[in-house]
Amino acid sequence: MINLTYKQETFIKDDVSIGLSNLNNHLKQIQGLLQDVNNNEVIKSLIRQTMYFIEWIAPDVEFDYAFELVNLGRFLTRWLFKWEQIWNDTEASNQVNQELGNWNDRVLQMSQLTVQKP
Repeated sequence: MINLTYKQETFIKDDVSIGLSNLNNHLKQIQGLLQDVNNNEVIKSLIRQTMYFIEWIAPDVEFDYAFELVNLGRFLTRWLFKWEQIWNDTEASNQVNQELGNWNDRVLQMSQLTVQKP
């Protein structure tokens, strides 16, 4: 828990665009790990960390971006609750992979367009 707090302190000191880039990298990691059966626990851990990133970034971005990030958090939460089902269903896993690609693109756009709130 102490390590997580340290990460938060470090994370929130960074510029919002860096935080969004870190979020994008996590989403890409999850997407890349989806194909390997041995990565189930790693992916769940990355999803949880990504949800923290969203929580830490959302207060510092424009309302519309924060709203989108909250929606991403909702998707991640839903995936986490249904993870065993998704993990064992190729079609569901492919759907998650596709949605992650869409979110990756959107978060990348946000990181390029975002100006931190005053």
